[in-house]
Amino acid sequence: MGNREKAKIFPPHIFPGTTSRGFGFSRHTIFSMPTNAAHTIPEDSTAEPQTARLLLFDGVCNLCNGAVQFVIERDPEQKFMFASLQSATGQERLRHFGLSTQHFDSFVLIEGKRFYTESTAALRVARHMGGGWPLLYVFIVVPAPIRNAVYRFVARNRYRWFGRQDSCAMPTPALKARFLN
Repeated sequence: MGNREKAKIFPPHIFPGTTSRGFGFSRHTIFSMPTNAAHTIPEDSTAEPQTARLLLFDGVCNLCNGAVQFVIERDPEQKFMFASLQSATGQERLRHFGLSTQHFDSFVLIEGKRFYTESTAALRVARHMGGGWPLLYVFIVVPAPIRNAVYRFVARNRYRWFGRQDSCAMPTPALKARFLN
């Protein structure tokens, strides 16, 4: 089955490698598309990712810290490692992937050599959590511009609704090994 046949059956964000809008380009090569599909590091990069799944989050955001605690409680297999966007590890990973090191409007999920942001990152995290949370991944079929509009609305208002801390929260000694500095 060729890409055109796959694209008719599977939406491009469900079946990676299918064409995007009929232009014949892979969604993974069009970084300016507002879909937030997987983005990969440049081919000439020799740096290896530090962990299979690294979740970068805004360390001063109460909502983000609550989300990290939520993930930890539902991640008994410890599939995720964590780092604040403000940490040395977070800043290095952001630079590595060419993302802003100053504006923290989205958490970032890094899986191997790919990164995801906004609603795509949130759904991919849910997909790997325990319990019924992977069922939320069905919302990946909703077009990314719609999902991301909701995500951005919450992100813009997160400090007003949930507050912020003066500095990044410190993990408990039991969880310290899952947090990168």
